[in-house]
Amino acid sequence: MKIAVVGAGAIGGYVGGWLAAAGEDVTFIARGANLDAIRRDGMRVVGEDGKESASRPSVYEKTRDAGVQDVVILAVKAHQVGAIASELAALCNDETAIVTMQNGIPWWYFQKHGGPYEGTLVRSADPDGSIAQAIDPNRIIGSVVYPAATLEAPGVVHVVEGKRFTLGELDGSTTPRVQAISAAFARAGFKAPVIADIRSEIWLKLWGNLSFNPISALTHATLVGLLQFPLTRELSVQMMREAEAVANKLGVTFRVGIDKRIGGAEKVGEHKTSMLQDVEAGRPIEIEALVGSVVELGRLTGTPTPHIDAVYALVSLLARELAARGGKLSMTMRLAAPNTPNAVQLA
Repeated sequence: MKIAVVGAGAIGGYVGGWLAAAGEDVTFIARGANLDAIRRDGMRVVGEDGKESASRPSVYEKTRDAGVQDVVILAVKAHQVGAIASELAALCNDETAIVTMQNGIPWWYFQKHGGPYEGTLVRSADPDGSIAQAIDPNRIIGSVVYPAATLEAPGVVHVVEGKRFTLGELDGSTTPRVQAISAAFARAGFKAPVIADIRSEIWLKLWGNLSFNPISALTHATLVGLLQFPLTRELSVQMMREAEAVANKLGVTFRVGIDKRIGGAEKVGEHKTSMLQDVEAGRPIEIEALVGSVVELGRLTGTPTPHIDAVYALVSLLARELAARGGKLSMTMRLAAPNTPNAVQLA
């Protein structure tokens, strides 16, 4: 298959790098330093075991230059989709599938959903409806990304943990195209099961992200740090309970309990969440898809979400302050009287 990976960050680089190393015909759409690095040195992926795989995929800056593909892996973050959605048509013919790899509630959540909410626009993911207009829902295959990875340098990905990318058609069917994509992922070394209810899997991943990500961004704690501190652990639990109530009203049930979900995250260890990585790098943070969307769906279903609302307010202010200060925040926490030598500077 001809596979275009749009976005060469940690997850896009991981997926595209391993697919290319396994012999798939991979093309990256990248910009800036990533574009230059992949052109010069290829894509390098350092696995959990420390072994490195290298590949020399094609790479283009302009989407239209890549040509028509069989599969498009959309690996940019949720808040970046709107800016490029209209460009994806250049990669598509009538049969091209688009695999979405965004965290949180996607713009397409209520497309092919059925029931009273069929076709409802998720404003947190698609404020003006332009993404839904640009991308035919018949192309979409949902994916839930479980691995943790970091972009160590342009064109160099370090895999922290995980190989699982769950796949699913929006209507729950098992089609030849989703099976072919699953098989390609498996050949590359991934676990890519095809499931009938991709939305329940989205909620299972989001269950942790909606709490762990913003709490880590606000506190600069790693996963294990925030989950082993009793107050933030309990806050995470309360947020997850509220999210579960929202999901239940949308017909979603969770196949594991809160304790097991937290336990799985705790095992990842001293990992910085993607939102914390973005804060530290001065990049825009993924608030709406991960937190604002649950607030929105809580309103839609008439479900109170007070803990989520509070954290959403705080992390939204953090994002505004980051933007106002050019992506950099500095603050002084004084552990002694002002103007004493014991004042601690936190950047």
